[in-house]
Amino acid sequence: MMSAARLKRAQDHVVAARPFANKMMEVLGELASRTDENFHHPLLDQRGDERYLIILVTADRGLCGAFNTNLNKAAQAFIQEHPGQQIEMMPIGRKGRDYFRRRNVSFIKEYIGLTGKGRVEFSEAAEIAREVIQRYTEDTELDKVFIIYNEFKSVLSQRVVIEQLLPVSRATETTEETGAGDAARAVNLTDYIYEQPPEEIFSRLLPRLIETQIFRALLESVASEQGARMTAMDAASKNATELIGTLTLNMNRIRQAAITNEIIEVVSGAAGL
Repeated sequence: MMSAARLKRAQDHVVAARPFANKMMEVLGELASRTDENFHHPLLDQRGDERYLIILVTADRGLCGAFNTNLNKAAQAFIQEHPGQQIEMMPIGRKGRDYFRRRNVSFIKEYIGLTGKGRVEFSEAAEIAREVIQRYTEDTELDKVFIIYNEFKSVLSQRVVIEQLLPVSRATETTEETGAGDAARAVNLTDYIYEQPPEEIFSRLLPRLIETQIFRALLESVASEQGARMTAMDAASKNATELIGTLTLNMNRIRQAAITNEIIEVVSGAAGL
């Protein structure tokens, strides 16, 4: 009942955040692809492929079906698919932290208690984003940053998503390949005119993009967690009701057999006298 009450609010927040986050990534990726080849930015420039940072977003509590298990398995599979890379982790949520702590995965920082209250503030996502950006810009040996979270599809369905957060991808595909509309095609035929220098634009917008993407992932995770918990608890309640019914029927049968046996013994004793 608590998850059902929280789910509607969390779902509304996700639906409201998705268009802004998607459009911001699309616009900045397109802008980045149209900059001069000599333009460089620490959040855009491609690095090597040796050291990764994984941001794993799980729940702080259980009783939500396979929500946490699927995330942990996806992160574990990602690590196994990259045996040659040095991988560090930044867990958000107690379940992911506890799972990989037992497997001796290196943590650079952990965040506990953000999603357990059923809502997430943008300031909390911004704090995580600042920590990630600072580490990525200062540690030049850190090549890529990935984020793993559950995307909310419906109350019964969540999808594990693995996205590259840094460096920010430059848009290379054409508009027809991405399936955009006619208006986007018209924009794609023209070049952008930068009123401010590209350095100033990207220095302000790229950190905001990372904040938005992390905030969106946290919102998706909260909604997915509430949906998964509501479904799991509903199934558990139904199973408990069926189990109680089965046990009650079995108890009544045993009780009736005992009463019948006692009556037979009394009748047999009376007949013997």
